[in-house]
Amino acid sequence: MKRTHLPLNGLRVLDAAARHLSFTRAADELAVTPAAVGQQVRALEDTLGVVLFRRTTRGLELTPEGEAGLDALRQGFLQFEEAVRAMQAGQSSKSLTIAAPRDLTTKWLMPRLAEIAKADGELRFVLVAADDAVDFTEANLDLAIRWGEGPGEHEGEAIESDGMVTLAHPDGGIDTKIAWPGCLAEDAGALVRVADAGLAIDAAAQGLGRATVPELLAARDIAAGRVTVIGEPRPSKLGYWLVAPLPQWRQKKVKALVDALVS
Repeated sequence: MKRTHLPLNGLRVLDAAARHLSFTRAADELAVTPAAVGQQVRALEDTLGVVLFRRTTRGLELTPEGEAGLDALRQGFLQFEEAVRAMQAGQSSKSLTIAAPRDLTTKWLMPRLAEIAKADGELRFVLVAADDAVDFTEANLDLAIRWGEGPGEHEGEAIESDGMVTLAHPDGGIDTKIAWPGCLAEDAGALVRVADAGLAIDAAAQGLGRATVPELLAARDIAAGRVTVIGEPRPSKLGYWLVAPLPQWRQKKVKALVDALVS
């Protein structure tokens, strides 16, 4: 019999009925009706081509055929339980692999992870640089952070921010714009161009011009006085999202990390 055709529900009912020698007590254990237990047993007997139980004056009895497979069946269920525990063990793991843009990792993620790790010294993080779409299967990721209008095809939660801010050296610096991939369209023709928003912040801090970047990236530099904000923050339809496929998103360790990062 092929594995895909194994009557697992019927075998589960057989195990319970054989332990109790009662369809009624087996039904109580399985939270079904005695009639449903009887139907499963009859269907299993039809599939296997053997009689598994007989009713006698003393009650329900296993036939020799039913008795013959019980030890192997129960060993199989024990192995199923071990397999499930092994698969669930990852949820209690203290290691998390996170993919994020390099500038976000440097400016925002690593400082936050350091704070989170102070509360749990057993946490271990693997950080992967990823500016574009990531393959969760290939990279064995638990969580990713992406820049966009939403979580895309995955589950996700937005990281709150004030949108975009324009930054300059505290003393003013050069009055020119600094461009970076993903910058506002009005800044795309700037004379100063850098590889990402994090470098745009550093360039502004050195007085090379004014950079309009996500407020989330700039918050620590603003607080430290490395740059000053010019004008008011500007709302943006784009933002940073914590994302993961549903199986990863459901994991306890991922949920805990998401809650810690957005709190």
